[in-house]
Amino acid sequence: MLLVGHGHGHSHALEEPASERVRTLLMWLLVPLALATLVGAALLYPFGHEQKTGAAIGLHQKPVAAVVTGVAENCGEKCIAVTVRMTDGDANGQSITIPSPHGPGAPHFQLGDEVVLSYSGSQPQAAESYQIVDFQRGWSLVVLAVLFAAAVLLLGRWQGFAALGALLLSFVVLVLFVMPSILAGKSPLLVAVVGAGLIMFVVLYLTHGISARTSTAVLGTLVSLSLIGVLGALFSALASLTGLDEDTINLVTVLGTDIDTRGLLLAGTLIGALGVLDDVTVTQTSAVWELRRANDKLTWRELFAAGSRIGRDHMSSVVNTLVMAYAGAALPLLLAISLAGRSMGEILTAQQIAQEIVRTLVGSIGLVAAIPVTTALAALVAVRQEVAPAVHEPEPEPEPETKTVKRAKPQPKSQPKPRPARIEGDLFTGYDPDKGPWERPSERAARRAAPARQAPPARRRSSGSP
Repeated sequence: MLLVGHGHGHSHALEEPASERVRTLLMWLLVPLALATLVGAALLYPFGHEQKTGAAIGLHQKPVAAVVTGVAENCGEKCIAVTVRMTDGDANGQSITIPSPHGPGAPHFQLGDEVVLSYSGSQPQAAESYQIVDFQRGWSLVVLAVLFAAAVLLLGRWQGFAALGALLLSFVVLVLFVMPSILAGKSPLLVAVVGAGLIMFVVLYLTHGISARTSTAVLGTLVSLSLIGVLGALFSALASLTGLDEDTINLVTVLGTDIDTRGLLLAGTLIGALGVLDDVTVTQTSAVWELRRANDKLTWRELFAAGSRIGRDHMSSVVNTLVMAYAGAALPLLLAISLAGRSMGEILTAQQIAQEIVRTLVGSIGLVAAIPVTTALAALVAVRQEVAPAVHEPEPEPEPETKTVKRAKPQPKSQPKPRPARIEGDLFTGYDPDKGPWERPSERAARRAAPARQAPPARRRSSGSP
């Protein structure tokens, strides 16, 4: 079974191999849930149902693309005349002038603006058949989507590519399963539960890989989604929420059939909380696995306590994220109701605000509960998983020492005895340097070469001697 195979997730390259006991445990927990999700999708999908659209349900307006070619303030005090040239539709290429409101809250048009006209379908040549309803913004959204995909791929590389694929499949589930099933009259709450399960299985396993760690995150997400659904249904009934706001009333009017508006409110709560739940559960399972890797002697209780301490730091930021997301979506409504001069209690208990409060608080409770639930499940699985021993790189063997033969140090050559200072002359014969190096002659040669010395003359005696 793929759900419980050996781990080789994209982001968990160091995943330890799951033991047989862990694989069996995950199989017994996940396989029934996966089968229930698939069976639920098969039962809720509207096979053979053809949903009426457009003119078949009374919507005779058709969108027509056009370009603004002129703007003139000559049709009244709070009116401007906008000339447009149509680029598609039954009167493609023709220009018409359409009056448009002017003043606070009205759109401002400039030459070259690409707009969308609403065509009633009666007389394509008459200006009365058209009305400017929106701007064309396809190219700007395409550029933004390309920048988003480039940023994800640049940072995440192959895992970023998997994340983009999971995002695309999430939209496929919403467009091809959730929306058709609700429009066909199926229970919005059940459709949202099954659709969230499909998205969860696809997104988590495709993004994080097939491993015991990812399977634990899936279990934590399923438990938290179930808690959100139960609490949402309970408090929606206790607060007498009907789910009827302006958009829902328009939907019911167009469909012409009964639809569970309260279930539609709960479906939005589940799908809105799913993305944040994935973040919480994956983070908690990763934290427990890393704690187990760092110290495989930790017990289940110690793993749970350490993981919960990490989860507390994550909890505050996640809850604040969800509250700010819902508050930002309801900001125009909050501003409009604040102008009615009501007290704060009346504002918070009004139908449109109260349903946002229930949606926010129920989703936040589910997120808070996901931390201990997922941490407990992760600790339960991690302590039963075989931890691969740390692989140490073998130390390189020391190179054999080359035996060097010690050679006897050459004895320094005996210094030549210093020669006596050269004698530059001879006491008897004298020496001429021009005759070459001097050699001591033998004594006989010296006597032979020496001239005969004359005897000194005899001293004469003084004549005054007697």
